[in-house]
This record gives sequence, C-alpha cells and structure tokens, in this order.
Amino acid sequence: MPQEIPFFPQQEQPPGFQAFGHFPMRKQKLKSSQKLAVVWAHRLSKAERRLLASRLSNHIRMLNNSTSSTSVTNTVQSTVDSEDVKRHAKQADEWWNPSGTMKLLHTFNLLRVPFIRDGLVPPSTERTLAPLTNKSILDVGCGGGILTEALARIGANMTGIDASRELVDVAKQHSVANPKLLNHRPTYYCTTIEEHSEKFCNHYDAVVASEIIEHVTDKELFVKSCIKTLKPGGKIFITTPSRTRLAQIFIIYLSEYVCGIVPKGTHEYEKFMTPNELTFLLERNNCHVELIHGIVFNVLTNKWSFISSTDMIFAIQAVKYEAGK
Repeated sequence: MPQEIPFFPQQEQPPGFQAFGHFPMRKQKLKSSQKLAVVWAHRLSKAERRLLASRLSNHIRMLNNSTSSTSVTNTVQSTVDSEDVKRHAKQADEWWNPSGTMKLLHTFNLLRVPFIRDGLVPPSTERTLAPLTNKSILDVGCGGGILTEALARIGANMTGIDASRELVDVAKQHSVANPKLLNHRPTYYCTTIEEHSEKFCNHYDAVVASEIIEHVTDKELFVKSCIKTLKPGGKIFITTPSRTRLAQIFIIYLSEYVCGIVPKGTHEYEKFMTPNELTFLLERNNCHVELIHGIVFNVLTNKWSFISSTDMIFAIQAVKYEAGK
C-alpha cells in the first residue's frame, strides 16, 4: 500500500506535531497533577467513587447549561485573523492615496481588472466601455474598495465584503463621493465570507479574492465558502503570493523591511500557498482550474506583468461545475 504524503511538507508541520495523513497529531503526556489524581482515585472505595462520579456529572451538567449560549459561538469556524484585520485597518486613511502605502494595489488594477474582464467576457464579444454589464461579482476582502470600484466602473454589479468595519466605511464613503459610480455604486457589507455564503448561496456570476487568501486562518473553509456563493458555471479569480524563498525575500524582506513600499508585517510566509495547493482546494470543492499565470512587479517601470514563472505571485482562474457534473 503506498505511503500517504501529508498535504504540507514535513518540515513545515508546526513544532510538536507528527504528520498522520492530512491530520496533525500532538504527543500528549500526563501532567504531574493528573498522575496524582489517578493514584488518589484508585484509593477510594466503590461507594466513594460512585458519589464522586455523581457529583462531577451534576457539576458538568450545570456548566453545560450555563455556557450553552456561548458554546455555539465559540465552535463556529472562522477564516478571520483578527490581528491581521486590525493591522490592515490602521491603513484606512491611506487606502485611497495612489502614492501612499496602498500604491501597489492601485497599480495592480491595471493587470487584474483585464484579467477578470477577459475571464468573464468571451473574446468574440464586441468591446464596450461596460463589458461587465449584468455581471454580479463578489469581491472578498475588498478593503477600501480599490478593485471593487474599478470593476463597477466597467459595468459590474459589485458587492464587497470585508471583516474590517473601518475599511468598509472607507469603501462606502469613497463610492458615494465618486461621480463615475453614480449608476453602478457597489454594495458593501462588514462580514466574513463564511457568513455571507450562508445568505447568498449560488448567487454570483463571479467571485474575486485578490491578495486576501494569504491573510486567512482556514484556507479550505475560505475557498469552500467562496465557491458556495458562486452560481453553477460561475468563475472564481484569485491572486496571491507563492510560498517560495524567492517570494519571501522580495515580498516580505525587501518590500516591507528594506524598501518600505509595503507596510511592515503585512505578510506572513507561513500563510503563503503554492499553485498546486490552491488548485487542489479548488478542484476538491467542485471547480475546474482553467488557467494559472505567474505575476511580477517591475520596480523600475512601476508596472505589473504576467510571466510564466509562478515563483513570486500567481493568478488562478477556475469555473464551478454545472449541477449534475
């Protein structure tokens, strides 16, 4: 029988864990207090043990009843990294400054907007100023709305969601003040993708998750929730850094700590993914990956470009299977 290989390489398993298939197992040892409790319990008579067990059972039942209202909340799965949300919220005042800390996201629109447009509009379609008319698109992790507004300006019916109240407020305020969005103003919600997917199942023609999956805590839940909001035949577009040493050097070390063109602490190498890992998650959740592009930023020309190598950043486009396939 072939040996099962863990989803992540052995060297990247968290300290103290052993790989067992796709699931980590932690070695457990009894504490000294637990050993004493075991020895003490063996010295009790049968009647004393029954009495102790009865009292413990009643105590546990009382605890369960008193915490029933909060236990549901505590067990709800979430993709949100609260510290990451706070860190991004601190950039709220700079979000719409094209020369500020969000400069790279502004220039990135010149590449990612055509990428999304061409993925949704057949090449044979006549080019217009609003090619995404009647297309409903969800922008997950929209932040202050840089990409959301850009897609709305070419006709899309945009919905943006973000876990940061501060950034959602920035997005709302900017869209109201933008005269180009008079007839296509986006709708914004301060929520998570897992919560949004419960209310908007099979709802959107496309989902965009640009520069967000590297910030979430549960990547499979994130992907699954994004796909849940898609109509059958709808498409999902994701851009994210690759988990390579090259990306670590350029995206984290040089960009954040040497050149200062990205706020320090924006990225964590351990949260990066490889194209194979993301493809695996998409195809396991009822999608077919149509294409993958490598992406690079040229600091001399201040431009983003598609390249064959996916060692830095990559873009992925997938389609949700039609019902019954």
